[in-house]
Amino acid sequence: MPTWDPDIYERYKGYRDRPALDLLLQIPADLDPRTIWDLGCGTGEQAALLARRHPGAKVHGLDSSPQMLAKAAARPEPVTWVQADIAAFDPPQAPDLIFTNAALQWLPNHAALFPRLAAALAPGGVFACQMPTAFETRHHQVLRETAAEGPWAHRTAAARLIQPTPSLDDYYGWLSSSCAMVDIWSTTYLHVLEGQDPVVDWMMGTALRPYLDALPDSDERAAFLAAFTANIGTVFPPREEGVTLFPFPRLFMVARR
Repeated sequence: MPTWDPDIYERYKGYRDRPALDLLLQIPADLDPRTIWDLGCGTGEQAALLARRHPGAKVHGLDSSPQMLAKAAARPEPVTWVQADIAAFDPPQAPDLIFTNAALQWLPNHAALFPRLAAALAPGGVFACQMPTAFETRHHQVLRETAAEGPWAHRTAAARLIQPTPSLDDYYGWLSSSCAMVDIWSTTYLHVLEGQDPVVDWMMGTALRPYLDALPDSDERAAFLAAFTANIGTVFPPREEGVTLFPFPRLFMVARR
């Protein structure tokens, strides 16, 4: 997994928070969870919010990044922070709520992962997931093309972690194997970004991380970043008033066992 910089990731905090809050609003109101897991919790904002919303629940925030968890641990809410890989998630007690925001797109083999997470729920438990549908976006396409065309291609090949998004039918089938209720929908957010090279700035906190990690030589890393900046700037040019429009599609799922 790539290394994460929580300060860079939170640079566009308002835009990144909104899908998580939209997902939280769709969790069934009658759910009274005793055990909650936030998978890929990052800096812990949603895990902390879940702890405040459900004060009687035992809330866990799981993430693979020690940098993210260090920031999460500074929060005052009673959350148990766990450094671990989502792929190995095996809770000692069946969760009443598995919440995961912008994390599972990094993991392979959703055909095995999603049924396993759904089956881990306690009876009546809820799985709530949001993921960017990243592979198909224009900015990810430009990133893959830039990585494949330069002298760094053989080093960045392993960094291409994001895979094509499976069909909604597939996700429905994987979740309905254990869950009686499955709700799936998608939303495209139009982000209005400011500043010089704002799409690059946005991606520095997420999609660019594994590519930059794969290039330990600082000169080569700078050359790659310059090439990507030039390429992405032609696809997402600023408008006359100076802002850059950045459409960002996301996939949502809420399933109840």
